Amino acid sequence: MTEFSVAYPEYAATDALDRLRATEYRHLDADGGVYLDYTGAGVAAESQFRAHYERLRRTSFGNPHSENPTSQASTELVESARRAVLSFFRADPAEYAAIFTANASAACRLVGEAYRFRGRRCVLTFDNHNSVNGIRQFARDRGGRVRYVPLTADLRVAERDLVAALRGRGLLCYPAQSNFTGVQHPLDWVDLAHRRGFDVLLDAAAYAPTNPLDLTAVRADFVPVSWYKVFGYPTGVGCLVARREALARLERPWFAGGTIQAVSVQGGWHLLADDESAFEDGTLNFLAVPDIEVGLRWIAGIGLETVRLRVRCLTGWLLGKLGGLRHGNGRPMVRIYGPADLEMRGGTVTFNVVDPDGVLVDERLVSAESAEAGFSLRTGCFCNPGAGEGAFSISRRTLRGRVGRRPRGIDEYLTLLGLPTGGAVRVSLGLVSTVEDVERLVGFVDRTYRDRQATVEGLAPRTRC
Repeated sequence: MTEFSVAYPEYAATDALDRLRATEYRHLDADGGVYLDYTGAGVAAESQFRAHYERLRRTSFGNPHSENPTSQASTELVESARRAVLSFFRADPAEYAAIFTANASAACRLVGEAYRFRGRRCVLTFDNHNSVNGIRQFARDRGGRVRYVPLTADLRVAERDLVAALRGRGLLCYPAQSNFTGVQHPLDWVDLAHRRGFDVLLDAAAYAPTNPLDLTAVRADFVPVSWYKVFGYPTGVGCLVARREALARLERPWFAGGTIQAVSVQGGWHLLADDESAFEDGTLNFLAVPDIEVGLRWIAGIGLETVRLRVRCLTGWLLGKLGGLRHGNGRPMVRIYGPADLEMRGGTVTFNVVDPDGVLVDERLVSAESAEAGFSLRTGCFCNPGAGEGAFSISRRTLRGRVGRRPRGIDEYLTLLGLPTGGAVRVSLGLVSTVEDVERLVGFVDRTYRDRQATVEGLAPRTRC
């Protein structure tokens, strides 16, 4: 038996995923690379592509919501996909609606632009994707108050700090799972916030690919999700799963084709649709929406718990292996951000490589060299500046004291803060990740950076973080 199989004997129950990797996901291994960016995007099976082709080959589809045959064909598949989404989240159709959007970001915007913030609070955790952070702009513009809940040293949120922020009424926004550290924040905060008079936007984009979310138990008001993160295809289609009661309290700032029952140009009035279509601007991507149901059936056939088990085992192995890397002088080669164990965390691991003197290796160098070696991973702050500020111990006092104006670029900003690098390295595991994927990454880090001094020579200026 291998060292890994001794440490994680339960991993053997996921062997079927290795067979799928060799058949349905063989494109992952076609060029010898290693895919480690499941938080960025899931991967699609060949069966999903074949299902899309076969559907379009057999039938003609037209713009939905009309009475003609091609339109009805599209409408039936769109509504079937809508029912499948609610079933995936165990959401009662009488209580929840599934609204198709371009992605999770568009779902967040739907809520932000229509929520009644005047006189209310918008409470966000430091750990949030920028698609959620952006809701604060709507709150500020509409007379709401914005409050951020800080992170602890291990980049979690202390419940006492959350409770202190939930005063008055308003909207709480937080991720079920961090896209930066993989931290899983408690789902029972939804009920806690409701008891204190708050609606809840629960960002499930990073959580849904490997974890079941039961909306009969966790009755979040708004749940954004991007389907390509769950099963790779289709891209450009997301969803807002929302409680109908909460939707009825939103005030849309505009209307568009498909969102209205009637409108008068000369009368200056409009009447919004009384169902999900009131929030679906313009024509849906009706050729792609049915692929959501295909993907959901595919995941159901595999079993989300099987995926979750595999990712959990591999994440534990990765954390242990990276944490055990040492330079010749005995110093650690890697600094991991967030929890170093599996308690309440998912398959996203973020770290920096450290040189023998304890200096962080610039993430741009790791990005370039890992890409050349065939690794698909991410570097930077991953559109989560709050978690990044927590990881690098950037306090509000530091920001106010050193950054008195808006910097001209990322590099100037880092210089003002005195930071040695502009971000971290993020690897994330998913549906068909393997032990070999993890071992190859650890081997690359060990071979490439052991006893090597950090340098920034020859690196191009940063254009974004």
